Amino acid sequence: MPAPRLYLDYNATAPLRPEVRAAMLDVFDRVGNASSVHAEGRQARKVVEAARADVAALVGARAAGVTFTSGATEANVTALSPVVRRLGREVEVARLLVSGIEHPSVLRGGRFPAERVGTIAVDGDGIVDLDDLSRQLGDVAAAGGTALVAIHLANNETGVIEPVAAAARITHEFGGILHCDAVQAAGRIAIDAVALDVDFLALSAHKLGGPQGMGALITLGGIEPVPLVVGGGQEGWRRAGTEPVAGIAGFAAAVRAGAAELGEMAAVACHRDRLQAALQAVTPHAVIFAETAPRLPNTLGLAVPGVAAETAVIAFDLAGIALSSGSACSSGKVAASHVLKAMGVDADIVRGGLRISIGAATTNADIDRLIAAWAGVMGALDRRN
Repeated sequence: MPAPRLYLDYNATAPLRPEVRAAMLDVFDRVGNASSVHAEGRQARKVVEAARADVAALVGARAAGVTFTSGATEANVTALSPVVRRLGREVEVARLLVSGIEHPSVLRGGRFPAERVGTIAVDGDGIVDLDDLSRQLGDVAAAGGTALVAIHLANNETGVIEPVAAAARITHEFGGILHCDAVQAAGRIAIDAVALDVDFLALSAHKLGGPQGMGALITLGGIEPVPLVVGGGQEGWRRAGTEPVAGIAGFAAAVRAGAAELGEMAAVACHRDRLQAALQAVTPHAVIFAETAPRLPNTLGLAVPGVAAETAVIAFDLAGIALSSGSACSSGKVAASHVLKAMGVDADIVRGGLRISIGAATTNADIDRLIAAWAGVMGALDRRN
């Protein structure tokens, strides 16, 4: 009988937690629209508002600032609005500045036309160049405009943690607005949105072991983007459409479990570090991306020169192990990583970029199994090149 498959792609989507399934099934057994005033509707509303408080608590925000969305992509696109409301007054945003390593939903500029989007440089570790950010913000301010800056808290491919608080300070000095995609960081490192001093922050349920198709945009500091989805008055008129109560309940259950697991992330980092050392011992010529930079405890990005990522991913899949090459947002295709390109990685190394991402449920035996498989797979692929 073949061994069960080994899942090491948590950054694409984390396994659904049992408590999430239970929370959703409980809601599925009920009836009621959260906008209805009868008892059933009020019970659904109670679930939604309790979940809103749970999601806010994960990042130290106010529940009133949480808007539930269909996922982080919608949250990001909503935040990237050319018009925002500041203290009840609409303000036009002249320019959007995004780092070159953002999620595709941010890189594409949201609702901004392409000619109003600029790219912030990153260094060889993928850390945002704050001097370049300051220079570009200065140019916008000198022209009398307001800039919106988008920098994620942690990168999905390399795990690198960005200096978001420093970027926010610089952005605000120039009168700008900062949006932070915190999707990969949530549940893996502690997040204090107030200390980060961001204006908008995006989260996703399924990265935490919650349901796919659920996310949130959190607003802080009195600035709101113009709504993307309009119609009814749900979510305080910030996002129209009947609230998916079961999905929201599942999101909250994932958030509570993720918060409780933060204390286990040191052990996850030990797994990651042991794995990194073992793979380097097997393939000494392997390149570890952002090896000395601050990284998420669960993420390892690397490449073996001469071994194509697509070939390696397929080989590991055939061996019963799921890992990935870069972001899982390319319609099932293994494409060259825009993240590694922005970091200035050589083209032949970019083609081999792999990502291994684990979780609190990953065991020592899982790490041992991958190490053994790595020796076999990479040994075979190296001989072919």
